[in-house]
Amino acid sequence: MPPTVDARPRDTRGYPVPAITPWQEDQPQFALTDYGRSADCARGRLCSVCNTLMPRGPVWRVVGATESAAIAEALAAGRPYRNLAPTLEGPGHRACMLYASMVCPYLARPNARRGTSAAQPDELTEHVVRGAIRGSTGAVVGFADYEYAITDTQVLFRFIDVVEFLPHDSADAHLDELRAELARSAGD
Repeated sequence: MPPTVDARPRDTRGYPVPAITPWQEDQPQFALTDYGRSADCARGRLCSVCNTLMPRGPVWRVVGATESAAIAEALAAGRPYRNLAPTLEGPGHRACMLYASMVCPYLARPNARRGTSAAQPDELTEHVVRGAIRGSTGAVVGFADYEYAITDTQVLFRFIDVVEFLPHDSADAHLDELRAELARSAGD
C-alpha cells in the first residue's frame, strides 16, 4: 500500500477511503464520487486516491474494457490515442492507481459488478448501474497530462497522450509493478 494511501481515513472495516469518496453519516460511499472533493483534486492537481500533490508530468488512471481495447488498438497500429469524451474519473499517482486497480473490487476482476447505481444517470454515468459488469480487460494507463472542466453538477476530465499502458485481466498482474514503484518512491 502506498504510504499516502495508508495515511487516508479508514472505514469501520479498516479500508482506506479514497480522496474523492463522499461520506454519509460517518460511512464512506465507495461507489460514488463527491463533487466538491473531485473539484478540489482537479484544481489543486491532487491525486484522486490519496489527496496529495501530483507533480507536473504524467498522471495515471484505471480504465475499463472498452477504453483499454481502444488504447491497445491505437498503440498496435502506431496511432496516437486521445479519447475526447470526458470522464468523471480523476487522475492519480502511478502507485495509487496500481494499488486501486488491485483493491477496488470493481476494478480488480473482469467478472466484478457494480453494487451501486448513479443517483441521476446520464450519458456519462449510464454505465454506472447496479449489476453492470466491468468487462474482460482493464488497464492502468499513464497519460502525459489531463484537462478538466467543472460544471454546476459534475467534474469532467480528459486525458492527453498515452505514455504507459499496463493492461490486465485480473489486476493482481500489477503487483510486481506496484512493488517496484513503491521501492522507487521510497528512494526519492
